[in-house]
Amino acid sequence: MLKLCVAGAAGRMGNAVIQEALAKGHQITGAVEAQGNPCVGKTLRELGICGSDVRIVSADNLADALREADVYVTFTTPAAEMQNIPTVASLSKRIVLGTTGFTEEQNRQLRAAVSGKVPAVFSPNFSVGVNILFKLAHSLKVFPKEYTFSICEIHHTGKKDAPSGTAKKLAQIISETRGYSRTVYGREGISPRQPDELEVTALRVGGVPGIHDLMIAGPYEMLRIEHFAFSRSVFAQGAVYAAEWLSKQTQPRIFTMEDVLGL
Repeated sequence: MLKLCVAGAAGRMGNAVIQEALAKGHQITGAVEAQGNPCVGKTLRELGICGSDVRIVSADNLADALREADVYVTFTTPAAEMQNIPTVASLSKRIVLGTTGFTEEQNRQLRAAVSGKVPAVFSPNFSVGVNILFKLAHSLKVFPKEYTFSICEIHHTGKKDAPSGTAKKLAQIISETRGYSRTVYGREGISPRQPDELEVTALRVGGVPGIHDLMIAGPYEMLRIEHFAFSRSVFAQGAVYAAEWLSKQTQPRIFTMEDVLGL
C-alpha cells in the first residue's frame, strides 16, 4: 500500500487520481490546493470526494501534507509546480508530475531541482495507449520522404495550454525522426505546405478529455493513428501505475512513462 499526497485534490484530475488510488488499495495521506481555494480546510469526506478525513491544506503548508506521503502526484499548473516541486524534492519525496505547459526554461529549472535528489516520473501524458503511440511514432521514419505528417489534438474548453503537452511530445518525436525543422500551428490565407514543415493543430471543444490524431499521407494513401481518452481516469490510472513503479526505484533521477511501461 502506497501513501500519496495529491495536489489539486479538489479538482477533476485530483479527484480522479484519488479515486483510482483508493480503488487500488492505496491511502491518501495528504491533499493540497492553491492558497485561497474555498476547499482549503475541508476534509475529503466533507467535499464528497471519498470517505477520508484527510484535510485539504493550502500550498504554503505543503510540507504538512507531505509528512506521511511516499509519493507526491500532481496535475496542476506550471506556476504552482514551480513553487511546489523544489519543496517536494527537498523533503526527499518521490514525484509523479503530469502538469503540462511549462516553458523550456521552467522545464530546465524543474529538472535541476529534482535530478540527483529523488526518483521522479515526468510525463506529458500518463495514458498507457498514448505512450505506446509515442513508441510507435519512432518507427514511422521508414515512410518514404514524399509522405507528410500532421498532428491534430482536441481537448475540452477549460484546457489552458495549446498545443497539448502530448502533441508537443509527439511533434518532437516526428520532427527528430523525419527531419522537420519548423512547426506550423494552423494555416490561413495563401500558405502552401513546405517540405521542412510539420503541421500541428489544436482544437478546444466542449468537455472532450483528449483526442490525438497522427496522420501520415503519401500521394495515394493515408495512415491515421488516433487515440481517444474516454475519461480523465485513464490519466489517473497511468499516474497510479507510475507511483507504484516509482516506489521501487532508488536511483535519484527523472524517469518517463517509457521506463514505467518497459517500452
